[in-house]
Amino acid sequence: MFQATIRIRRYNPEQEEQAPYYDQFMVDVKKNMTVLDALFVIVEEHDPTLSFRCACRLGMCGTCGMMINGRGRLACRTKIEHLGTETVVAPLRHMPVIKDLAVDMDPFFKSWQKIMPYFVPKEERNDFAIILPSSGRREIIDENQDCITCGLCYQSCDVITMRGEDYIGPAALSRAYNLIADERDGAREERLNLVSGDDGAFGCHVFGGCVEVCPKGIKPMVTIQKLKEKQIRRFLGLKW
Repeated sequence: MFQATIRIRRYNPEQEEQAPYYDQFMVDVKKNMTVLDALFVIVEEHDPTLSFRCACRLGMCGTCGMMINGRGRLACRTKIEHLGTETVVAPLRHMPVIKDLAVDMDPFFKSWQKIMPYFVPKEERNDFAIILPSSGRREIIDENQDCITCGLCYQSCDVITMRGEDYIGPAALSRAYNLIADERDGAREERLNLVSGDDGAFGCHVFGGCVEVCPKGIKPMVTIQKLKEKQIRRFLGLKW
């Protein structure tokens, strides 16, 4: 066990007279203690007014996304022993702060809505549209299926830093690719139209920040390049 300094960015928009500032706490760090564990210790032993969001504590819900030592991470999966004796925690970028580390995810989910994020059946049928294991079609989308909509890729995207909410963002584009690549979907062409502009796939500058922070190992930057390829193949009249 060792002691670590936890510096937390504090801000309450309802207190307009007070600018954002950093508050500092000393926490006794036990083996395998996460940043989320430390935040609970701070609430219980130091300051009950600290605000943050969490749910499952298993890295499955994505609600505890934060900036930790300058990088987007899930607080429940980030061990303090790997960060050293000082940890700096701040809210996610590109989203309004509700209070302290809790942010309003509306910008992220508005971008998600832009791409029609739901499956549209190609044909009416009473049974399931089965994908045979031997077809190879499932592998096309499997690697992107684990997105937990945590927003870490959105907050790390430098295109959103430059252009704001006009850009759709990596998570939504990755979801769009999954649906476009699924031959059972009946809105593939319409969806490709939605994401093929400068505010979508062709606005990506391939900085790679989205790949670095994804807690599920998804690579939105790679998926976005596949969207570009599909649009180019369609433009040339090739199978896409």
